[in-house]
Amino acid sequence: MIPTWLHVLSILMLLLGLACAIWIARDEFRYPQPMWIMNAVWPITALFGTVFVLWFYLAYGRAKTHDTAMADMGEGTMHSHHAGTPFPIMVVKGALHCGSGCTLGDIIAEGLAFSVPVVAVWFGWQHLFAEKIFAVWILDFILAFGFGVLFQYFTIKPMRNLSVGEGIREAIKADALSLAAWQVGMYGVMAVGQFLVFQPLYGSMLEASDPAFWFLMQIAMLAGLATSYPVNWWLIRSGIKEPM
Repeated sequence: MIPTWLHVLSILMLLLGLACAIWIARDEFRYPQPMWIMNAVWPITALFGTVFVLWFYLAYGRAKTHDTAMADMGEGTMHSHHAGTPFPIMVVKGALHCGSGCTLGDIIAEGLAFSVPVVAVWFGWQHLFAEKIFAVWILDFILAFGFGVLFQYFTIKPMRNLSVGEGIREAIKADALSLAAWQVGMYGVMAVGQFLVFQPLYGSMLEASDPAFWFLMQIAMLAGLATSYPVNWWLIRSGIKEPM
């Protein structure tokens, strides 16, 4: 049984993430991002990054007022918000951009597999995997990859003025390695938490209905940010991925 202190802490951390996400989303109504997809990236990543993402948004992500941003774009200076931004900061933004798709995909996959258990069976539970977690991870990856490519598409296509087919191809190139690196960190922490902490100490693994599961997911997502950082550094430096 999960101890009370951990249950309470998990709820508080989830509420903190939700509060940060709501604050950023409301702020973006006044300061919309020049690149519209970033209006989704910041609140989504705040769900796991909480005060770190909020601070990072205020320090490096908060856009100009809508009128000023539109004027810049009209003058062909869409990338002006990159001016003076240190390269390591741009890499964090790029990693968070990838992480937003991962976060959205993982939330949907975990919620769906818990609400409709047969979904996990479709992806190998009981006939390929004894543990449900491995089957759900397959669904996690598929959905995270789909959302990640979609988010990347809406970044690369307008910035490079590509066709739909070219945009999809370049989005896959820009997101595939980054997402894989992110999921390595996320899966690694979830595996350690589930198999080496919760199962031996408390007799069972966490389910998606338990706040502690999502608290562990918050920590796992931060690990994903760390493991994807060097990959995003290379992708942006090589020009495969656009700086955020």
